[in-house]
Amino acid sequence: MDYKKELEELILTVIHEGGSDLHLGVGKVPAIRVTGELIFLLKHPILTKEDVIGILNEVLDKTKLNKFLESQEIDFSYDFRGEARLRGNAFFQKGLISVAFRLIPKVKSIAELHLPPIIAELARKKQGFFLVVGPVGQGKSTTLSAMINLINNEQARHIVTIEDPIEYIYTPNKAMINQREVGIDTKDFHTALKSAFREDVNVIMVGEMRNPETISTAVTAAETGHLVLSTLHTNNASQTIDRIIDSFPGDQQDQIRIELASSLLGIFSQRLIPRITGGLIPAYELLLNNDAVSNLIREKRTQEIDVVIETGMKSGMIDLNHSLLELVRAGEITIENAFQFSLNPKGLERTL
Repeated sequence: MDYKKELEELILTVIHEGGSDLHLGVGKVPAIRVTGELIFLLKHPILTKEDVIGILNEVLDKTKLNKFLESQEIDFSYDFRGEARLRGNAFFQKGLISVAFRLIPKVKSIAELHLPPIIAELARKKQGFFLVVGPVGQGKSTTLSAMINLINNEQARHIVTIEDPIEYIYTPNKAMINQREVGIDTKDFHTALKSAFREDVNVIMVGEMRNPETISTAVTAAETGHLVLSTLHTNNASQTIDRIIDSFPGDQQDQIRIELASSLLGIFSQRLIPRITGGLIPAYELLLNNDAVSNLIREKRTQEIDVVIETGMKSGMIDLNHSLLELVRAGEITIENAFQFSLNPKGLERTL
């Protein structure tokens, strides 16, 4: 079998159906995800072990394939004909190989992604720590790519991205951009971040905050004159701050509170909601750091941050329920989906 052709035909199916993901596994038919729902390609033959290994041979070189067989899981990226990129993960389940591909859409502008204009203002900041948070598959990397692209198109700055794997590829415009992939260009996120201090960098984008060392170095970078952008798998702003602080030993938590309170620009939490007309549209929460927020972080009163967001709309903050309600009023999403994606359904009901 021509496994390259087989893979390309499956990827084209995802693209033509407006899908986001492709799932392959030994003993299964391929499946694609469209608007959040899995669709099984029942007309396709069940994949054998030989098929899945053959497809992996098309996306992994020999060194990476051997590493995968040894470690039993691997992240990778795949360029599709120069027209699209995919992020992939191969893993074992019940002793059999499975592969999940995520289609990386082309870099879009902040307006094209239906994000609030204040995100552009945050991208233009000279220094600070800005996080995009939310569950897996909610567009965090896509939002960061729009911010990086805005900087690239407007400012002569040195941008370094640290990713695992590299997802979006940027064409330098006004900025100089260096993209580093963990495992290929650098040992790990923390090492690459430390190295960035000696690389005359203005903007650092860290694909994910995975450990206290990376978080601590990122906060330090933000305090020392860099704009640092990153992601975390958390639900909202208050939970994000707690997660960051709780990741440190007890005797270090007061120090990270002080550093975070002074360096944080904001936290943007987003969800992709099915649109009535098809496709997905983001609903979001935005926390902006100000004196009140800084004091709450320092004084261990992060449980009060939700109230600050709800009452801070005049200063540019956005709370998720209001974002959902605006989408309902605009005819973009159903009221049922608004309640499904709300983190505070009772609060949403009161605003109706």
